[in-house]
Amino acid sequence: MSESRDESARKTFRALVERADKKFARVRDLPPYGTAAAQGHLFPKAFKAYMRLWKFQQENRQSLVESGLNRWEIGEIASRIGQLYFSQYMRTSEARFLVEAYIFYEAILSRKYFEGSGPKAKDLGVRAKELRFYARFLLVALILNRTEMVKMLVEKFKAVIDDCEATFRETNFREWKIVLKEIVRFMKVDSAFTSDCPLRYCPSFDSHSASLPYVFRFHAKKVLKFRDAILTSYHRNEVKYAELTLDSHRMLQCLEWEPSASFYRKRSADSNENGGFVDHSAASGLIEMNLPDMSDPSLPPNPKKAILYRPSVTHLIAVIATVCEELPPESVILIYLSAPGKPSGQNTSQIESSGGSTKSSKSMISSETSHCSTSGSDVDGQKMSSCHNSCLWLGPKGSGGSNTLYPADIIPFTRRPLFLIIDSDNSQAFKVIHGAERGETAALFLSPLRPSFRNLSDAAQIENGSQFTYFLTAPLLAFRQMAGLSSSDINPGLYNDAENILATAFGAWEVMLCKSKDLDLVWAQVLSDPFIRRLILRFIFCRAVLFFFCSPECREDYLPLCLPDLPSSFSPESDGVLSTIVQIADHFGVASYFHT
Repeated sequence: MSESRDESARKTFRALVERADKKFARVRDLPPYGTAAAQGHLFPKAFKAYMRLWKFQQENRQSLVESGLNRWEIGEIASRIGQLYFSQYMRTSEARFLVEAYIFYEAILSRKYFEGSGPKAKDLGVRAKELRFYARFLLVALILNRTEMVKMLVEKFKAVIDDCEATFRETNFREWKIVLKEIVRFMKVDSAFTSDCPLRYCPSFDSHSASLPYVFRFHAKKVLKFRDAILTSYHRNEVKYAELTLDSHRMLQCLEWEPSASFYRKRSADSNENGGFVDHSAASGLIEMNLPDMSDPSLPPNPKKAILYRPSVTHLIAVIATVCEELPPESVILIYLSAPGKPSGQNTSQIESSGGSTKSSKSMISSETSHCSTSGSDVDGQKMSSCHNSCLWLGPKGSGGSNTLYPADIIPFTRRPLFLIIDSDNSQAFKVIHGAERGETAALFLSPLRPSFRNLSDAAQIENGSQFTYFLTAPLLAFRQMAGLSSSDINPGLYNDAENILATAFGAWEVMLCKSKDLDLVWAQVLSDPFIRRLILRFIFCRAVLFFFCSPECREDYLPLCLPDLPSSFSPESDGVLSTIVQIADHFGVASYFHT
């Protein structure tokens, strides 16, 4: 009788697993953009299937164990639930889903579902599941900025790879070694400069009390809401982990709210060996389908972000079209593109061997003594290239077609309000969009054609993310990198004082923006959004820093552009902007580097 009951429980469990896996696959295969109705329909169904599965395995644990249920199978179910949460975060940008994914992965780790000896240690398929678990947990912890957890996971991940190599000598684990190398490189770059100020929008850092009354009172004739963003970057040898590049990671964080401390509250975990998630994540949708409201009620929702990893141009255009089609009325979409321009007169192999972008070419780097390091003929050649090949290069192959994005490809989407950020050595080719719009005047930030550094020895840092993107996401860290200041050169107190200087300036600039009678409507209608307002302030700072850092005779290629123009009161040489640059340069002891 007992054997019959165990067999029945085993068959029911396998049927529930198969049903849940099918629903999981449907959610997993959905694109991370558009089709909101389908996503909203399939996500609850998948969770309902896993709720039934989880309840069944809890209620029939003894019978399932006697019929051969392994601990790693419980871990695999929990891992799938973590994947569901993470995929929903990537589609919606709701931080509560990201935190829930972290909680599930942390529970798997703490209960050691994939660890231990026994038959599992010699099962290559199970060890592959364990490796995938670590790789996924690393991505979630990375996006949540859980640095200590990432470091611990890297050590465990490496230990598992080493153990697998020793156990399965006939198997090649090269791909997993590449994954490990990627996260180590990513963490090395991302932690090279640190500060207490998060990349995410933090009210305590980024809301300036003196300017808030002016921001609240400000009201343009037309107000647009920032609801959607598309982020993509492609550079040869760029730092990345999985399908998240360093530049996209920084922009992703920059366009989200930093939750309050209560958001990250740790909830007690049940350490019971049966693997029950008793109150570990407030049911987390497993026992009850009501997800706990973990959002901070004082903060608006994050804008949705479609993060594309090395898309073809046709795919990118399809995503832009889908997002624009579903964009609510009176809303603006932000498109961030970081990629090299494709020089004319060079074939693909020549481009590959030369690095293809400013991120890996020392000849593009300016220093205190040589801000015009490229020869005149090279400059002329690049300007001719910009005229004949006004494009971005989004892939490693071919001379055109699916890898070449032209400004004309973007113009049709200006039927909707558009904020375009182009970070490229050919960014100014996209100036033609301004004035060629199909309905709405686009807002554009165009990066410098070349980065600027104090020391030529900092050339390697160019491979570690775009300088312009760094200024937009972490302006003081970018300032330090540009000036050749390492973390050991600056004590925390000195850096915090500089943060206060910059915050005071940003507050004053906000008041000026709100009171300006010359502010173009394009900027006025998005000024009320905190994310875009912060990007505008950081652009003003970036442009002024580079204006005075570069030699006056060759500033043109080293300055970013803003279209439509901001009022003259925000030009680098205006009193309110110049005084801030002088003050920060003096504060860091690098005033001699600037031509003020």
